[in-house]
Amino acid sequence: METASWLDAVRWDDKGLVTAIAQDAATQRVLMVAWMDRQALALTAETGVAHYYSRSRGRLWKKGEESGHLQTVSEMRLDCDGDVIVLQITQAGGIACHTGRESCFYRVWRDGAWQVTDPVRKDPAEIYGHGPSA
Repeated sequence: METASWLDAVRWDDKGLVTAIAQDAATQRVLMVAWMDRQALALTAETGVAHYYSRSRGRLWKKGEESGHLQTVSEMRLDCDGDVIVLQITQAGGIACHTGRESCFYRVWRDGAWQVTDPVRKDPAEIYGHGPSA
């Protein structure tokens, strides 16, 4: 696959990363925000499965590699500044968040505090064999 020209259109930050937003293709709900490097974006385009760069792990990460909650990508968009990718995805298992929720955006600002509004669909200990790490 010829990668140079289309990957060069992305405005990578000083660490070689770009923000990536995973959005449910059916509902349009934002499920998570992550980072991609050139390899992650190229693999996502090549395989149709979301790959990211994990800053905490310091390595390439295929979403769902541990949990089985793969993200199948139906469309990728690059914003006008070239510094944000939006992925339209289908989320396997209906869980995108490592806390066992549908979305990482499960807290709503209400009455002066962040309130949890979305239920845990599956205990993270059952998914990963340990509790969630922040």
